[in-house]
Amino acid sequence: MSIDVHFDLEPHRGALTGYCYRMLGSSFEAEDAVQETMLRAWRAADGFDGRAAVRSWLYRIATNVCLDALRAGQRRARPMDLGPARAADGPLGAVRPEVSWLEPIPDARVLAGSDPAEVAVARESVRLAFVAALQELAPQQRAVLILREVLRWPATEVAELLDTTVAAVNSALQRARATIAARNITPSTSVDELDDADRDLLERYVDAFQRYDMDALQALLHEDATQSMPPFELWLSGRDQIFTFWLGHGAGCRGSQLVPVESANGSPAFGQYKPSGPNGEFEPWALQVIEIVDGRIAELTFFLDTQTVFPQFGLSLTRPARTDGVSGR
Repeated sequence: MSIDVHFDLEPHRGALTGYCYRMLGSSFEAEDAVQETMLRAWRAADGFDGRAAVRSWLYRIATNVCLDALRAGQRRARPMDLGPARAADGPLGAVRPEVSWLEPIPDARVLAGSDPAEVAVARESVRLAFVAALQELAPQQRAVLILREVLRWPATEVAELLDTTVAAVNSALQRARATIAARNITPSTSVDELDDADRDLLERYVDAFQRYDMDALQALLHEDATQSMPPFELWLSGRDQIFTFWLGHGAGCRGSQLVPVESANGSPAFGQYKPSGPNGEFEPWALQVIEIVDGRIAELTFFLDTQTVFPQFGLSLTRPARTDGVSGR
């Protein structure tokens, strides 16, 4: 007997998007993978006999879609995954194509469920550093780690989904854990863990950055903070190097406006609009994703591909000129 599951698919979209994003490291590829998963499921619905749960059936399809995509493409990364930090006053380095980089994603697209503990695990597992580490794993190990550690599936169910044995799943999980542990990812404060001091830190950062006040910013960043700017290969290590860059190559950011957006990858984020003309015009410049560790900013990622990133976060690709005669406040 076949079962009509068409109306049961849509509630799974958010969780599937989170799964595919962790697998692929791209918000757009994840969306395409989920669409393909839904299409395949709809086409196969008449043959679904209900012996497996709809969830397991959908994840089997989604896993196959992702594994097919990973066979055809290269792994996505962050600049710090590709080489050592560079001097702030040196050349910016190569610009790599879009498909090279890990992409940000709004939390609302990947977080499903109402249990606070589950949401906390989900946020941590879409952090940029963690998703980048996942890309180091072989595709099947990646699927095993996500299903077992993030989604909390039992080994028997994962083995059935991947058409393998429980022993093989446990072995893959052990190797995957070792690879992730070797990355030594520092826990950061997620948006649902922000306290009053953290929120004050972010307010002070926005104010100081818009005024381009390096003295005020000095107290907000960790001494060993890092900054990266995909699609440039360049990344910076250390507060002094970051400030050297901001006053050198990045001096055009003076007078920028920052617009808060929904959190990205579990972290606070802002759309940055940079001055672009003599009459107070602004242009979209970067999505800033900020990671906080122990009450200070530890990492800044400036995603410069605003044409694709801004619309995802509800940010306009145009910004009205200022009319109050005050720049960057």
